Amino acid sequence: MSTSVAYLVGIGVARREIGGLLTRYPEILGMRVGRVIKPFVEYLEVLGIPRLAVARLIEKHPHILGFGLQERVKPNIQSLLQFHVREATLPSVIAQYPEILGIDMEAKLPSQQEFLNSIIESTREDFGRVIEKMPQIISLSKAPVVKHVDFLKGCGFSSEQVREMVVGCPQVLALNLDIMKQSFEYFKTTMARPLEDLVAFPAFFTYGLESTIKPRHKKIAEKGLKCSLAWLLNCSDEKFDQRMSYDIIDMEEMEVGESSFDMNTLLEPRNDESASDYDDDYSEDDNV
Repeated sequence: MSTSVAYLVGIGVARREIGGLLTRYPEILGMRVGRVIKPFVEYLEVLGIPRLAVARLIEKHPHILGFGLQERVKPNIQSLLQFHVREATLPSVIAQYPEILGIDMEAKLPSQQEFLNSIIESTREDFGRVIEKMPQIISLSKAPVVKHVDFLKGCGFSSEQVREMVVGCPQVLALNLDIMKQSFEYFKTTMARPLEDLVAFPAFFTYGLESTIKPRHKKIAEKGLKCSLAWLLNCSDEKFDQRMSYDIIDMEEMEVGESSFDMNTLLEPRNDESASDYDDDYSEDDNV
């Protein structure tokens, strides 16, 4: 076993993953532990990513070890901070989108910030919040973003409401547009709720219409319950079933906000199934 492989196993990379990892990125075998791999791992730990989570990131994205620590990774982290990404959120940002460590962000960040400002009149701080919740925004193609913003405005939302929705849940810029249209039609015709409910909980669009929204709405309608979209959707099926046994709605639970990325997901058994709810136009093309 090479020293580089031994080190990776030592930090928590699963032995069963080594073969595939080396097939995808054989350059690891030629990397020096003390000069390349170890400093990279330790830097991510300093940023707040647990060592086992770093190991999981390397399992899934071994090429990130090839991003130059001094030449690219550290400057990129500084760029994120300069663009109002809060330091405490850096672990989540990296875990959601490891490619962010290796992207040439010198021109990309200002360009995307200016673009987002031009279509939703976002502030610099807004851009930081959007990156925190969906760092892929940095590489998102402009055309589909415009289509999604136009769709939301066509639904009747004001420019300020669209800005609030995008900052609250940037995924509304990347989801499959046909599915969003179906969900909105159901929201408007069957649920008959005011648009303000979607402004307060834009993550509504991230839930499956047939698997989650319809069956849950049907249950609360049968019980005659009035609740927020967050109370209705932002919980597991088990938790929702518990809520259906309540005689009254817990007002504290009514205020549950949108879920954020949980670092613990990297520490759980992997699920290799990929979601298919995102728009085909969603792109991470660095040439945008």
